[in-house]
Amino acid sequence: QGLAKSMKDVRVTYRRRHSYHTKSNKIRAVKTPGGRLSCQYVKKQGTNPKCGDCGSKIQGVAAMRPRQYATMSRRQKTVTRAYGGSRCAGCVRQRVVRAFLIEEQKNVKLVLASQQKKR
Repeated sequence: QGLAKSMKDVRVTYRRRHSYHTKSNKIRAVKTPGGRLSCQYVKKQGTNPKCGDCGSKIQGVAAMRPRQYATMSRRQKTVTRAYGGSRCAGCVRQRVVRAFLIEEQKNVKLVLASQQKKR
């Protein structure tokens, strides 16, 4: 209860030269071990990569800020299947099924055409 009472007055000053309350200048008031209030700068939260077809999150790929992807290994940035870090599993399945059905339709046309010639 003593901490909550002392934390009511959370006036801290910025530690950097940027003095406006913007998205890139977020701070959090933190009590130091010495008992004084200081501010910690909070980094922006990363967003998940989105599927190019449906726009949903791609599962299995971490949500990071763009610059952090440069230091990550390839295994963490993609998913091991066709269209790995670009399309979600549902959209890949749709593409495969669509391609299969198109091929089947071509085969059916050829069979029907050959049957027409025989008659």
